[in-house]
Amino acid sequence: MDDQHSVIVGVGLKMYMSHKDTMEWINLVRGIAKSHPAVTAGVVELFVLPSFTAVIPSVFALRDARVAIGAQDLFWEDRGAFTGEVSGRDLAEIGCTLVEVGHAERRRVLGESESIVSQKMLAAFRNSLTPVLCIGEPERASAADAAAECSRQLWSALEASKAQGKATKLIVAYEPQWAIGAPEPASAEFIREVVGILRIEIDSDPVLRGTRVIYGGSAGPKQLEALSGAVDGLFLGRSAHDAGALKHVLDEAWHLIG
Repeated sequence: MDDQHSVIVGVGLKMYMSHKDTMEWINLVRGIAKSHPAVTAGVVELFVLPSFTAVIPSVFALRDARVAIGAQDLFWEDRGAFTGEVSGRDLAEIGCTLVEVGHAERRRVLGESESIVSQKMLAAFRNSLTPVLCIGEPERASAADAAAECSRQLWSALEASKAQGKATKLIVAYEPQWAIGAPEPASAEFIREVVGILRIEIDSDPVLRGTRVIYGGSAGPKQLEALSGAVDGLFLGRSAHDAGALKHVLDEAWHLIG
């Protein structure tokens, strides 16, 4: 995912769908991706993060469509006695190109510390996976305070990778934690201000310069237009579990820059 003139649209399925429902959704997305001009022309770079059990069949189902497949998590070691975990090495081997790291739910529900997030980022880079790093303030705050917290989370997540000199190509997903699953996303004005501050800091670092920032947190149709020029795309959740809603977002992207 390198074209700075394209829009990134990602969808995380979390654990909402059964395996059967997931694969039915994947096949709908395949049809949309293969026929939609925003995807076929490269205006939109589309990625999907299904549950672990659906990763391999999703890679197979989308092999002839321009849709990247990633995982919702990875372990920080590549091999060892780590019951129930999945390594970045295996994710890369089966065809994943991205992996989600640091989502607020994993931090809150599963107790993932910032040190763990940092080690998982290193594991992603080590295995040539592009991390989709989720950052965001836990509670409503001013845009300046929100941006400061996001910046702190970003540099903390990159600490282990920078210490070992690993490549830092990543996608930053700004997701205010208080907006995840909420009826409405954060306001466009607020998002613009937070991301604008964050971009200045990212672009001041020669390694991170050019890193793209997408918005999640109850993101959905019509938001891409509202945030045009401020973000590099959207990270969709439940709003895109209706494949028709995903198509509307692609329509919007095509209308804006197609």
